[in-house]
Amino acid sequence: MFRTVLKSLAVLAVVAFASPIIAQQAAKPVAPVVTQAAPAAAPAPVTAQPSSPAASPAASTALASPVVEAAPRPMVATGEHDLSPWKMFMGADIIVKAVMVGLAFASVVTWTVGIFKMMELTWAMRRLKAALRKIGESRSLSEAQMALGERGTILSRFLAAAMREGRMSAGISSDEGIKERAASSFGEIVRAEGRKVRTGMGILATIGATSPFVGLFGTVWGIMNSFIGISKSQTTNLAVVAPGIAEALLATAIGLVAAIPAVIIYNHFSRVTKAYMEIVGRAQGAAGRLLSRDLDRTHSSSHARAAAE
Repeated sequence: MFRTVLKSLAVLAVVAFASPIIAQQAAKPVAPVVTQAAPAAAPAPVTAQPSSPAASPAASTALASPVVEAAPRPMVATGEHDLSPWKMFMGADIIVKAVMVGLAFASVVTWTVGIFKMMELTWAMRRLKAALRKIGESRSLSEAQMALGERGTILSRFLAAAMREGRMSAGISSDEGIKERAASSFGEIVRAEGRKVRTGMGILATIGATSPFVGLFGTVWGIMNSFIGISKSQTTNLAVVAPGIAEALLATAIGLVAAIPAVIIYNHFSRVTKAYMEIVGRAQGAAGRLLSRDLDRTHSSSHARAAAE
């Protein structure tokens, strides 16, 4: 009996002594599972934070705030500043407005002069060519005047000057003197016609040469005012800077609109005027030849009368 009790006590002592060891051995395989699950459990608070009622309004506000702030910006650029040409003109400085109005007036003058010069030179060239064809078969100044039948071209003035010189030089036997005086009269008529057909060409040249610089002056003045406005507002926002710069650049654009047609029209009519003056030279030569024939014919008839006597 006693031995049985001792055995039981010995077994209990062994079990009591071995239980911590068994517990430690039983906990060792579980520990890696806990440590391995810890990394997986670590991001759980991160993913769970947006779902928390305290964090979700702040996060949604932070995400939505850039959209709310960015939405009104295009409204400022398109609503407050209309960048159409008329609105830019109305919003420009008084000096820039004066420059734009002056350049617009110069453009109107350019096209007006161009249209009238085209009509004038076209009509004058057609009439002079037709007059030269009419006197092509004439043998004397009187026949040429009868064939011409009109007094509106420069050829009629050449013929009238030649006949007047012939009458005023009656009784003078020096043909060279008569031709020289007639050529002098012809030269005056040619110079007067040249001045007439070049009327308005100086205006075109002036507009073509000065309009870009006048427009540049308006641009410089407008940009200067824009920078002054920037310094006063203490902002470099493009919505604030762009309208003033656009209004200033509009002056340069109008200057080019006035200058480019003026230069083109001036160069065109320079060529047309040169061609017309060449036809005028042909008319002068025709009148001089008719005068020479009349002089030779007069001397021939006088020699024939002298021989008959």
